[in-house]
Amino acid sequence: MKLIKLDAIDSTNDFLKSLASKDELDNFTVVTAENQTKGKGQRGSEWQSESGKNLIMSVLVREFLYSNDQVFNMSVVVSLSVIDALKTLNIPNLSIKWPNDIMSYNKKIGGILIENTIKSDGRIVSVAGIGLNVNQTNFDHLPNASSLAVICKSEFDKNKLPDLIVEKIQEKIQFWNTNLADLWSEYFNSLFRKGVPMPFKHLDANNSGNFMGIIQGVSPVGKIQILLEDDSVSEFEIKEVQMLY
Repeated sequence: MKLIKLDAIDSTNDFLKSLASKDELDNFTVVTAENQTKGKGQRGSEWQSESGKNLIMSVLVREFLYSNDQVFNMSVVVSLSVIDALKTLNIPNLSIKWPNDIMSYNKKIGGILIENTIKSDGRIVSVAGIGLNVNQTNFDHLPNASSLAVICKSEFDKNKLPDLIVEKIQEKIQFWNTNLADLWSEYFNSLFRKGVPMPFKHLDANNSGNFMGIIQGVSPVGKIQILLEDDSVSEFEIKEVQMLY
C-alpha cells in the first residue's frame, strides 16, 4: 500500500483524483491528511473534523467496478470494511446508516464518500473518502456525532487505521465474486434501524413532508427500500429521502 501523508489539504478525494488523472498510481494508494479544509459529505454537505484528532483518508480502487450499475458495490465493500476494522478495536454496537455513514449506538462516528471516474477505455476508477472521528471529544454543535475516544473513554492511534481499513477492503474485494450474496446479506444485517418504524423526510422538490416507514432492504443500485403505511414498498435515492432519528 502506497501512503501519501499530507499536513493540510482542501480535500483528500480531490487530491487523489487529480493524481490518478495524471499518473497510473498503484491500486489502493492512500492519501491521509491531518486537516481538511473542504471535506465533503453526502448530498454536498461539508465534513467537519478537528485538526489532528481524526482519520481523514482517501483510497484509490481500480479493477473492481466495470459498469455503472455496479457502483453501489463499492459502498458495500468500503462500509463493511470500516465496520470490520473497528470491530478489531472492540468498538461497540456498530452499524451502517444508509448508504454508508458509520454509527456506534445512535451516534455517527464516520462517513464515506465514493467518487467514480469512467476512463476513456471504459474502466471505472474509484476514490473512497473515509472520515472517522477518532480522538475528537468536542461535538457541541453536532448532537448526533461522537468518536471512538468518547464511546470507549480512551484514545486511539489513528495512524494504524489506514493499513487496517485497506487490508479489509482488499479482503472484501477478493471474496466478492464468490461471496456476493453473503456480503450483501452482511450489509443488510448491518443497517442502522432496519426493520423498525422510523420517520423519514422527503427531499424531492416535487414532494415534501415527513412520513413513517420501515427499512426493508437496499436495491442492487443502492436505493433504499422502505415499507410505507399503505403496505407498499417504495425505493428512494440518496437525494430523495432522509432518515430522521
